[in-house]
Amino acid sequence: MKIIILGAGAWGTALAISAASSHRSNPQLIAHQVTLWGRDEALMTSIHNTRSNTRYLPSVTVPDSLKLIGGNKTLADAVQGQDLIIIATPVSGVRGMLQELRQVNVPVAWLSKGFEAPVDTPYGLLVHEIRAQVALNLRAGILSGPSFAQEVARGQPTALVAASEHAEVREALVAAFHSSTLRVYANDDIVGVEVGGAVKNVLAIATGLCDGLQLGLNARAALITRGLAEMTRLGVALGARAETFTGLSGLGDLVLTATGDLSRNRKVGLALAQGKTLAQAVESLGHVAEGVYCARTVVQRAQGLGVEMPISEGVVALLDGKITPLDAVAALMEREPTAELV
Repeated sequence: MKIIILGAGAWGTALAISAASSHRSNPQLIAHQVTLWGRDEALMTSIHNTRSNTRYLPSVTVPDSLKLIGGNKTLADAVQGQDLIIIATPVSGVRGMLQELRQVNVPVAWLSKGFEAPVDTPYGLLVHEIRAQVALNLRAGILSGPSFAQEVARGQPTALVAASEHAEVREALVAAFHSSTLRVYANDDIVGVEVGGAVKNVLAIATGLCDGLQLGLNARAALITRGLAEMTRLGVALGARAETFTGLSGLGDLVLTATGDLSRNRKVGLALAQGKTLAQAVESLGHVAEGVYCARTVVQRAQGLGVEMPISEGVVALLDGKITPLDAVAALMEREPTAELV
């Protein structure tokens, strides 16, 4: 299979390395022809010369079998003859990518997790909703789930979920990326998978805050569990199936992002607990923390649907500087008692 990954950040590079190397650990697998395309010509030249993405994955070797293309080759030219196209940009860059790819006749999938900031609507959209606006006829889906780029690039065991309403897309993603180190499950509930991938980033900021304030493991467990309830309520209101949120893209991704030391969103919460400003917290990362950018949109969407999301609302108030970290915790603890399964 000929696979091209558009975007040479940490996750795009990691997935490209995994796909290009999959046959090495299992000789029975057919070797894919994998291409990594990036707009930054200087970055792509550096990766080619050093066989390492020193900006995003400095400790991982890029295999010689991975083809590298820089921005001097247009996107239209780069995707010609490919069997599967993967968009590996932040959510903010997906709309433009989908517009450029709207005429292609092969499966397209994105790795992006989050809600887009409002464009022509009063609320932000998930990526499958953006696709419906700008590339309705595209056969598309998402590859998501609990995954840190460094671990995937190093070949450490990982499980992901390929979600799409199109069976052809799900099958292509499984064929492209399933290997002895990367297990890919298929799911047709793209709404649930996308909601899980978006909301977990917001909840990870809250959990980082909890850990940074040294509130204890009891508090962390409660926050993750009630956060999962928030995520599920929003997803079901948007048309997802509740059971999706007990799977990889719901509970799995939430636990990883909320507790893992490699989580950028958790690091934002930790930094805020230490008294840093939001600007200082984001600057210290050097990477995008999607939860910072989509938290407000998550809450706006929930409010428009009449869905209660108190943890997410607390995160937004904290990010906006309206409350202190301790005030955010107090606001949650002082809420009126309620039944658990509500």
